[in-house]
Amino acid sequence: MTRKMNIEVFFDFICPWCLIGKRHLQTAIQKLKQSDPDVVVNIQWRGVQLLPHIPLVGVPFDAFYLQRLGSSTAVRMRQTQVRQAAKAVNVDIDFDRIRRMPNTAMAHHFFANISKIYHLDQSERFLDALFTAYFHHSENIGELATLQKIAMYCGFSDEVVEGILAKPFVPFISADTGGKGVPYFVFDGSFAMAGAQPASALYQAMLDTLQAQGQMV
Repeated sequence: MTRKMNIEVFFDFICPWCLIGKRHLQTAIQKLKQSDPDVVVNIQWRGVQLLPHIPLVGVPFDAFYLQRLGSSTAVRMRQTQVRQAAKAVNVDIDFDRIRRMPNTAMAHHFFANISKIYHLDQSERFLDALFTAYFHHSENIGELATLQKIAMYCGFSDEVVEGILAKPFVPFISADTGGKGVPYFVFDGSFAMAGAQPASALYQAMLDTLQAQGQMV
């Protein structure tokens, strides 16, 4: 008998822990498929704009983090921590190349519309491409031209891209995590976990959720 589980993932494109958390989630889902292939997992990506007050053109990346963390030493320590966590899941984050901290409202607008049109696999390809563009290629994902280029790279038609551009752009309204930050995972609307939890913890959360439903794996 097919069983279903819905997982909501709250994220922002500029958060490296969201990228790392996504990899952990993928590993956990693969483990669940092996232990019980009858469980169908549906993921819903909920956009959260962490820095809504950043200008649409973005701000200098290095200056932003220097002001935020207080010293170049603190910045290096934070980036080293992130790089180590990313390396553990085979993700390359190149902070040295990143020049701007973007405003992600337009990226969320694009992704939300892509997600309404395409299957999850295709929308996640766009999500992965945005993460790669920012953290590995240092592209400004706050720029419309960059988003168009990435959408075309992912195989979305001119008609779809033009349709998104034609939609009135309204101020992005972030999904609410109740102050928990991102990444934030909600399993079947009840059980929740905050932070880039390891795959083992996310897998256990899935088992606990199924058990609570009376659907023990």
